[in-house]
Amino acid sequence: MTSPSVTTLRDLLGPLTEELPQVIAEVVNLLREEWPDYASFLEEDPETVLETAQAAIQHLVALAERGPAQPRGGGVIGGGGAEMFEEVGRVEWREGRSLATLLSAYRAGARVAWRHMSRAALRRGAPPEAIALLAEAVFVFVEDLSSASARGYVEEQLATAAERERLRVELAELLLSERADLAAIRATAAAAGWPLPATVALVLVPAAQGHDLFSRLEPSALPIRRTEMTGAVVADPDGPGRRTRLATALAGLGAVVGATVTTAALPGTLRATAVAARLAHEGVLTADPVFVDEQYDTLLVHDDPALLDALTAQVLAPLDGVPAGTRARLEETLTAWLSTMGDRQEVARRLHVHPQTVRYRMGRLHQLYGPALDEPRTRLRLTLALCWR
Repeated sequence: MTSPSVTTLRDLLGPLTEELPQVIAEVVNLLREEWPDYASFLEEDPETVLETAQAAIQHLVALAERGPAQPRGGGVIGGGGAEMFEEVGRVEWREGRSLATLLSAYRAGARVAWRHMSRAALRRGAPPEAIALLAEAVFVFVEDLSSASARGYVEEQLATAAERERLRVELAELLLSERADLAAIRATAAAAGWPLPATVALVLVPAAQGHDLFSRLEPSALPIRRTEMTGAVVADPDGPGRRTRLATALAGLGAVVGATVTTAALPGTLRATAVAARLAHEGVLTADPVFVDEQYDTLLVHDDPALLDALTAQVLAPLDGVPAGTRARLEETLTAWLSTMGDRQEVARRLHVHPQTVRYRMGRLHQLYGPALDEPRTRLRLTLALCWR
């Protein structure tokens, strides 16, 4: 018996709806071969899938009736469909699957659906214009459906990235805190996807260099975002070749690299690293970058500026009555004499003066200091005050 002909797209709703169970079954079989997860999803709740398909057919016909080229407002999926397919995209990201795989499945399902729809339309004598409009509506529908899932996928991706970055900042704070317990650190590290390394180090830079710092460090570096400091926690800084690579990456940033320690000992390096950063800013430390474990003597001397100033004033008191120009030359000579262990020839070479000039100046210093200049304790105190400037 010949199927009754249709004159409008609306007349196709009934025939198309009747074929939906067969279409769904064929789509499931197709997906089972290449996309078994999606096939299982469709089979879990057949009633909901059928209702969704019926709603989709209604929207397709409505879209074709007004022409897909017309403004679509909120999209063509209709109702809560957009939200549903956005959620599908989010699930794809959470499950670690590719968005391209999902969109390929959509296109495959659309081909099956269109094959059935076109056959049904031809059997019922639908005019070519109506079939063409229906075909365009299918393409537009799949495009909007794909866009919704892509939107959900990207939103979930961004939300996951933002959450992971928040956890990385939180983990850095936990590692720097003396009150954080190991269980909290391990839990946060796991959530942030950061395998706990055997050793770590603190890296500090001037605030203006924060952006450049993270563009140069490995992605595993944890950001430190405190008002008073900008930096990162780096993993295994003393691994094979890593110190050299770190020095190269940090060159020109005014960076300070703290001592390499276990994660539990990291808070204890904060003060020394901060002092080194201050001394680098003041020009006392000039290495680029500064590695704290190469500067312990300088840090020890300069840890308390007020105390160092007091020591310097005390040990240089014998020079207080000397004219400023002469005093500067005597301090310079005394510093060189102490650092060369009394080698007058080396002092003369360093200061670019005649050895006799050195002899004269040292004679003057012995007059000012008296026998104390030959005492080990006096020389030690003078060395602390003068040789780490």
